[in-house]
Amino acid sequence: MTDQDLVSPGPTLGRWLSSAALVGGVPALLFVLLLLTGRIEPGVGLPALFLTLLAALAVSRLWLGNLARLAAVLRRATDGEGDWPAAEPPRLPALAEVSDGVARLARSLAERGELVGRMKRADAAILESLPDPLLVLGADRGALRTNAAARALFGARAAEAGPLAGDAAALLRHPALAGAVDRALAEGQRQAVDIVLPVPVPRELAVQVIPLDPPLADGGRLVVMLSDRTRERAVERMRADFVANASHELRTPLASLMGFIETLRGPARDDPEAQDRFLTIMSEQSERMRRLIEDLLGLSRIELAEHQAPTERVPLAELARREAEAMAPILASRRVRLEMALAEDAIAAPADEEQLSQVLRNLLENAVRHGQPDGLVKLEVAKVSGSRPGVTLSVIDDGPGIAREHIPRLTERFYRVDKGRARNAGGTGLGLAIVKHIVNRHRGQLLIDSKEGEGATFKVWLPAG
Repeated sequence: MTDQDLVSPGPTLGRWLSSAALVGGVPALLFVLLLLTGRIEPGVGLPALFLTLLAALAVSRLWLGNLARLAAVLRRATDGEGDWPAAEPPRLPALAEVSDGVARLARSLAERGELVGRMKRADAAILESLPDPLLVLGADRGALRTNAAARALFGARAAEAGPLAGDAAALLRHPALAGAVDRALAEGQRQAVDIVLPVPVPRELAVQVIPLDPPLADGGRLVVMLSDRTRERAVERMRADFVANASHELRTPLASLMGFIETLRGPARDDPEAQDRFLTIMSEQSERMRRLIEDLLGLSRIELAEHQAPTERVPLAELARREAEAMAPILASRRVRLEMALAEDAIAAPADEEQLSQVLRNLLENAVRHGQPDGLVKLEVAKVSGSRPGVTLSVIDDGPGIAREHIPRLTERFYRVDKGRARNAGGTGLGLAIVKHIVNRHRGQLLIDSKEGEGATFKVWLPAG
């Protein structure tokens, strides 16, 4: 700040004249009365009157200028702008003491302002570093700020600004939370509520709404503290689902193994040909059980992390070429030809490369398994523009197709259009369920289009960075 910043615009004509009248009004009036009564000669009285008025104007100018500079110092002090030079000593002795007091007051206000600033920064740093997601709400129930944990929970990108970035707005619109906020403001007591956010992926949150009295410096009246219980609840469901699914799906191959073992111990004990045949079947059933358990465990791991958005950037063309190369033995065994049309600039972000590899692998295996022997599978990667920009990954087969009534249920666990054909083809019934949950974690969409006798198209839309 320069000295010029402390100089206020000159006083208005009205203020200047009124101040001059206050300073020189009485002596000027006295000279006028003396002139009117003839007690003083005009040659002496008129110059004296003129000098009195001129002196009053000069003193008024000095007075108003000094006051304006003192007012500017006070204004900047109260506004928290602490870097200014000391005010010029007043030319009127009567204001010297006032000027010293103003300087002391300005220094005190500057120190207090700096202290308040440090406290605000400390408050913001503490809030930002807390491990639990937090939102601060004002008296109007609007979000004032969030911390890093909350932004991570709601999937807000670093470039997004504002406390409602990501999915935080959906949280504040939840009826259960809105009711807890109203009760906390009305009663001044802490409120607790459990809520479920269904989109973009289900999240289960334990929420505490804590009223603040007195409010924070920025007007914050409520702290909304969140505890994400999604993982814990998913673990509970995973245990129950795993036991239910494993007991149901493993029953058939396990019964087959037990039956063959009894046969080998009894009637086929001395029949080498039957032993070879039964051991081959037992090996196939054991492999099926292994794949089933691996898929169940993999699906459970995916569901545990489904509410946490990925963070990587994945070039889909490179990923597609790598998976196509890995699938070469399976394609050769079925004599299936793979055609690829890959857009090199298709980048999925945010994404998880390992999980997208699993999506592509499952879709390709599904297409090969259900397509025609000596048939054709197409793999396409493309960029999408328009109202919903992103990238797509499509797998197209030439199989028998799928009836319309089955399409909505294809991503259910163990759902099979043709149970016997699917088991004979080596499927576990979990491939598309895994694809669905991975796509949900990526905030994407799985689209299935098929007609009986015309093959099927599985298209995955993903956001692009």
